Amino acid sequence: MIILTGTTASNNSYAVDPEEFLKDPKQELRARNISKNVRCLVCQNQSIDESSAPLAKDLRMIVRNKITEGLTDKEIYKFLTDRYGDFILLKPPLKSSTVILWALPFVLFFIALFVLYRHNKNSKSR
Repeated sequence: MIILTGTTASNNSYAVDPEEFLKDPKQELRARNISKNVRCLVCQNQSIDESSAPLAKDLRMIVRNKITEGLTDKEIYKFLTDRYGDFILLKPPLKSSTVILWALPFVLFFIALFVLYRHNKNSKSR
């Protein structure tokens, strides 16, 4: 059972179909590295490299086509963000439009600490 589960999990870790592979190993490595940093817009918590959604496959093919056209990694990321916004990147850049994405977890953490502190303080005074 454990062996079967491990085999299934390892097969699902990458959703790239064999026909998607580029012939040049260096280009394929670039495509995989870029795909690992691009969010699947259907799954949202997976990269397009991991997702088996049809949109993820389309995005993987776009990345591979752009590589064969000679675009740099930076140009490919720009192409994707121009069409889908910074949300498509698993690690969006820190800029004025994305600062809330970066700051919100810290703000929520400190609010939770404050609430716990106040709750404990009120519990002790009773």
